[in-house]
Amino acid sequence: MPVPAGLPADPSVLHPMPDQTRVVLLRPLVTSPLIEVGEYSYYDDPDDPTAFETRNVLYHYGPERLVIGKFCALGTGVRFLMNGANHRMDGPSTFPFPTMGGSWADHFDLLTGLPNRGDTVVGNDVWFGYGTTVMPGVRIGHGAVIASGAVVTKDVPDYGIVGGNPATLVRTRYSEDDVARLLAVAWWDWPAEHITGHVRTIMSGSIADLEEAAPGTRRP
Repeated sequence: MPVPAGLPADPSVLHPMPDQTRVVLLRPLVTSPLIEVGEYSYYDDPDDPTAFETRNVLYHYGPERLVIGKFCALGTGVRFLMNGANHRMDGPSTFPFPTMGGSWADHFDLLTGLPNRGDTVVGNDVWFGYGTTVMPGVRIGHGAVIASGAVVTKDVPDYGIVGGNPATLVRTRYSEDDVARLLAVAWWDWPAEHITGHVRTIMSGSIADLEEAAPGTRRP
C-alpha cells in the first residue's frame, strides 16, 4: 500500500517549535552571503539563538564560506572558528599590531599570507553535541556525530563519531559498504513530500528499508 504523504514541515519558519523560542531554523535566519545552510538544520540555545551569525561563527573576516547541509542538529554553544582567527607564528610576537589602527596599520602587509584552510563544510544529517568547536577549513561528512565538547581539528568521515580535544574518531556508525549504500540513497535529497511519507523509515528503519522507500524504486 502507498504511504500517505501528509503535510511536510515548513522549512521557512524561524521557530519550528512555537513554544520553544530557544530553537531556530538556521536557513531563514542567516543573512551573510558567506554562510550557507540547508533546509531544516537547526540551532538550540536558551540564551539567544538568533545571534548565531555573530556568536557562533567567529573570526569570519575573510572570503571563506561556512557551508552546513540539511537536517543538521546543532546543540548549544557549537562554534565555528574561521580563518580570521589565525596569527603569525614566525616572529617573536603573535600579536596582530596592524589591526589596532594608528600608524601600526601601515604594516598590514604583515598579516597577508596567513594560513588559510579554505571553506568549512558540514554534510547533511550531522549532529553536534553541546559546546563543540570546529576549526577552520574542516570538512565533516554526512551522518557524522560530534560529541559534546569536542574540538574538531581535522576532517571527519561520513557517519563517523568523533570526540575529545583534539577530536579523534571513536568509531563509524556503519560498515564501509553500508556507508556507501546510505550515501547512494541520500535521503536528505528526497522531495519533502516523499520524506514526510517515510519519516518512520528514515528514523528507525534499516538501510534496506530506506533503499526500498527511495523515490523511483520499483515495487512489486
